[in-house]
Amino acid sequence: MGEPGKRGLLGERNLHLLFELTLGFKAVFALAEIVAGVATYLVPQRYFLALALWVTRDEFAEDPHDLLANFLLHTVQHLSVDAQRFAGLYLLAHGVIKLWLVAGLLRERLWYFPVSLVVFALFIAYQAYRFTYTHSVWLLLVTALDIIVIALTWHEYTYLRSQRSAA
Repeated sequence: MGEPGKRGLLGERNLHLLFELTLGFKAVFALAEIVAGVATYLVPQRYFLALALWVTRDEFAEDPHDLLANFLLHTVQHLSVDAQRFAGLYLLAHGVIKLWLVAGLLRERLWYFPVSLVVFALFIAYQAYRFTYTHSVWLLLVTALDIIVIALTWHEYTYLRSQRSAA
């Protein structure tokens, strides 16, 4: 009939693969956050403005009232140096912490699991708070991924603990 835990869509093997896949997504996002954080912190605001103007020039040529292009340009024009530095440091710290946790989870060190659950829950709480201001769909998608990661992390933790206690 097959080995226990290996059959069905939600068998242990598939859940473990899904766990590793979501951790891979988190690692990619973490690396992107680290790069974005360093760039945001180090690149002068005038370069962000030049980039925003370059990116939106075709949109403004077609429609000077384009909502997204105007939002992007307005945001960059009103970005203070302090806000830029905060965003850079936040992205860098967020990315480094996530990458560190993902590495520990992939190495299956049991103490990383409860720490990760708490940290990811704190990230979700902060993202929910930020959503009340930004109403960003991207923030909702990242939060949904974090919720899935928490559920899979909890499952993986209980599975690994039971396997190790049985051995």
